[in-house]
Amino acid sequence: MFICSSLLVTVSALIGFDLAENKALATLPLAIQFIAIMSCSIPASLAMGRWGRRNGFMFASLLGLTGAGLALLAIYSHSLWIFCLATFCFGSFTAFGNYYRFSAPEVVAPEKKNVAISWVMAGGVVAAFIGPNLVRWSQHMLEVSIYAGAFVVLIGVYLLSLFTVSFMDLPKPNTKKTAKKEGRSVLEIMAQPVFIVACLCATLGYATMNLVMTATPLAMHSHGMELTDTAFVIQWHVVAMFAPSFFTGNLINRVGISKVLFTGTVLCFLCVLINLYGQTIWHFWSALLLLGIGWNFLFVGGTSLLTECYLESEKSRAQAANDFIVFSAVSVTALSSGVLHHHLGWKIVNLSVIPFIVLCGIGAFWLSKKQKNENVTPLKVK
Repeated sequence: MFICSSLLVTVSALIGFDLAENKALATLPLAIQFIAIMSCSIPASLAMGRWGRRNGFMFASLLGLTGAGLALLAIYSHSLWIFCLATFCFGSFTAFGNYYRFSAPEVVAPEKKNVAISWVMAGGVVAAFIGPNLVRWSQHMLEVSIYAGAFVVLIGVYLLSLFTVSFMDLPKPNTKKTAKKEGRSVLEIMAQPVFIVACLCATLGYATMNLVMTATPLAMHSHGMELTDTAFVIQWHVVAMFAPSFFTGNLINRVGISKVLFTGTVLCFLCVLINLYGQTIWHFWSALLLLGIGWNFLFVGGTSLLTECYLESEKSRAQAANDFIVFSAVSVTALSSGVLHHHLGWKIVNLSVIPFIVLCGIGAFWLSKKQKNENVTPLKVK
């Protein structure tokens, strides 16, 4: 899943720029991808609650295969709208795949859940090298476009995903019980202060990362940099997003979630400062490196905190609500990123995320203070 994501981040805005008559719509295909993640996150969670994780993940791989075929058709026919349909399929695949991180705690002892989530997220480290390099290696595979070959190899990636998932041994859904009749309502779950902070940090941390990351290939292109430069920067950004996952879980166990969340906000703010200071390849590289680590702390921390807010019978509702909110914000930032960059420039893109960062910092600080009060202790899952 992360290989597909890093590959698409590298090329989607550039393909959109090539296909769109109105260049402000360059990030529309990427925005459609995140809209699909948003709109499919609730059905995906409920479907897997009914038919099981493995069946859901296998179905998602078929959606990815469909998207890769449509992307090739879009490039051959020079159609922005077919490419948008393709990215909707990619987003639908990711909507299911995002629940890998919630599947991990379901198969380990409770005290190992933070580490399990981190190790699942750490798969992105491998993806950081494979995804952008697939763009490089495949750019001369087909004559029609330097981007077309990427979707040929992406078909192979989705087939590998389908094959691998078919052997996964995951807990089967309890068909004797209907989760809708058990536990609290989704509004009651979302009203918990800890849920609010978890969702806030995951949402605004992801929105910050996505707004800046999506505009970066366009900013680099406007400064005359090559596709290989963009692939290099995105590759190390993805490494920074996922490499900390090897220790984020242990770090949360050691120093606490609130400190990890607050550190994530500081790193995101440093990213903005660097982007405002200069626009060389090394400015882009170092800024996105810090942005990736900041996102990891906010997203993994938010995910870990979220697992303390619901019981087993409530997980489908809680996870679906969280991911719907997260990817609603991500969809808006993916679409607005291209518009902001085209009309207002790179500086405004970076200034626009400062309120998000400040709110994450306030949420982390609030959590740190409130967790000292016994009546705001997170729900303990038995």
